[in-house]
Amino acid sequence: MSVLSIRDLRVRFGAVEAVRGVSFDVEPGRTLAIVGESGSGKSASLLGAAGLLPPHALIDGSVLYRGQEILGASTTVLRRIRGAEIGFVFQDPLSNLHPLKTVADQIGEAVSAHRSIGRKEKRERILELLSDVEISNPAKRLGDYPRHLSGGMRQRVMIAMAIASNPGLIIADEPTTALDVTVQASILELLRRLQERHRTALVFVSHDLAVVSDIADDVAVMRDGLVVERAGAAAIYSAPKHSYTRELLGAARLAGPRTYAQPTTIGAREPLIEVAALGRSFVACQMVLEDVSFSIGRAEILGLVGESGSGKSTIGRLIAGLDRPDHGTISFSGAQYSKAGGPTKLAGDLRREIQVVFQDPYASLNPRRSVEALLADPYVIAGEGDRTKVKDMVRQLLADVELQDTVLSRLPSQLSGGQRQRVAIARAIALRPSLIVADEPVSALDVTTQVKIVQLLRRLRDRLGISILFISHDLGVVGELCDRVIVLEKGRIVEAGPTRRIFERAEHDYTKRLLASMPGGKRPVERVTSKAASYVG
Repeated sequence: MSVLSIRDLRVRFGAVEAVRGVSFDVEPGRTLAIVGESGSGKSASLLGAAGLLPPHALIDGSVLYRGQEILGASTTVLRRIRGAEIGFVFQDPLSNLHPLKTVADQIGEAVSAHRSIGRKEKRERILELLSDVEISNPAKRLGDYPRHLSGGMRQRVMIAMAIASNPGLIIADEPTTALDVTVQASILELLRRLQERHRTALVFVSHDLAVVSDIADDVAVMRDGLVVERAGAAAIYSAPKHSYTRELLGAARLAGPRTYAQPTTIGAREPLIEVAALGRSFVACQMVLEDVSFSIGRAEILGLVGESGSGKSTIGRLIAGLDRPDHGTISFSGAQYSKAGGPTKLAGDLRREIQVVFQDPYASLNPRRSVEALLADPYVIAGEGDRTKVKDMVRQLLADVELQDTVLSRLPSQLSGGQRQRVAIARAIALRPSLIVADEPVSALDVTTQVKIVQLLRRLRDRLGISILFISHDLGVVGELCDRVIVLEKGRIVEAGPTRRIFERAEHDYTKRLLASMPGGKRPVERVTSKAASYVG
């Protein structure tokens, strides 16, 4: 019997039908991956099936959990099943963990939610769960709050809560999207081990077929609220039938980057930014950056990679003038502008030359202002012309980032993730800067949108001669976009060089470990066969 069986599921929000007749089964001990772009209905299907959508959502169809109909079941029945029988792991653990409760309190709630348990036994169970999810020194972590944990550790705590009652099914909704490649690989391996140990069924929701290839037994591809293709993982990857599946596979980076960026000759590597012996530390923390030196050439795209906490974003903030170093200097076109004890804000003329694109465009765009007002701001502040001229320049900006005039009147909340990021990029290039600091600008986007944004950044560089410092944990994107790559480990540069050389002939062990952690390295047919053999044995 299937653990979960969904038939003709439909979800409607007012006039919008988000899910249109979805059907699939989840078998014991197997992993079903549900993939598709943002807005395809992946999360809406599963949240609707579990009764977790808001009351205004209209849901029809059939959802059987171990043969029991749960769609439309009472709150009492659903509360008994959720947590105890179906565990959930969501995308952003920082948002889903209570900021004012300790690790012990939160896992303890999951342990005691569905059964009576004594204090000593509960503590032992919490420690057991922390060990299961491979958090070292679990006894020392009991009193920690979410803010004390890294992104990977927070996700492990979420997984510990999900498996607290040994559920028969775990629903993991984009559980690795915001994690760097090594942490992502470790979370996938953890889910695999837990599943094989307990023979738990797993539904893994993702927009990335490269990630899915490392864990899935079966794959359902969704688009516009429909399942357009469903098959075993080996069949999906070796012989996809639907054109959309082929499009997703084309966007996925299944064995490293498909193509390498061709180094630009614009500017002939004349230095634009020079960073010399940079150092930065924070109160009560060890040194975040130590003796970092490099340059960014004119019209060059330089990739900065490393795990979370390696100091990538700190370098970006220092170059953008949002922070100042404790040691060392930063120069623009030969003129020093940042040093220890210097101003933390860039001078007006330099502020025009250096702009920033952040990871989350929704957080960096004013939610109450229209796209037209957001894009007009740089020109208005800089006194670049009258209202008519500003409107013309705003329309040209939209053309530069390949958006239609129809978005001008919209608010950020009325745009897709890719459209919002294009608006953020448009705002950054408005005053034709010399350098853009792009801090994880595509990590929250689905893979097809990522490809479009990467192509857009490359075209903007070629057309406008803008230099880009591209900060990312996604080595596949870096390989396709960047001319050179700098690898950062614990605040130090361990390797740097042309992109092709770094990817094909990495010299440092840390670089090799990052490359080995890239998703898509395992062939689904081999992994599925090996897993089936382990059950038979």
